[in-house]
Amino acid sequence: MPVSFQEILTAFEFAGMSGDFGTHQAILCRRTGKIYCRSEFSDLDELNDEMPDDVEDDEKYVAIPDKQELGLGKPLALDFAREFLPSDFDEVRYIFSKRGAYKKFRALLIRRDVLDSWYDFEAKATEQALREWCELNAIEVAG
Repeated sequence: MPVSFQEILTAFEFAGMSGDFGTHQAILCRRTGKIYCRSEFSDLDELNDEMPDDVEDDEKYVAIPDKQELGLGKPLALDFAREFLPSDFDEVRYIFSKRGAYKKFRALLIRRDVLDSWYDFEAKATEQALREWCELNAIEVAG
């Protein structure tokens, strides 16, 4: 069953809302294309879907990956710096060796006036990585 790429992207963004692994979870049913979302931060029914009893069945369900699983964290920032900020590459590498890297990285992008370029670069890389993940997991994508 085809799944809307936009729904997969939304679930990916939901699953990555927190830096803590497992805090937000999105699971795709391979048979129906339904995406189930759950957050450990809320007990509100409207924010949490009732997870199926057999959600552990890898034949039927697959967890939507996060940025780290797709290599979209530090490696992507380094790729961007290599292409758009070659003279700042060592600084970016240093920034990502410490805590709070994204805040400092964003400040550098603003100083260099390339924040919009970063957002475009990240969006394209995210789409490509998610589409490759779908293909690897035999998920038919619509749109």
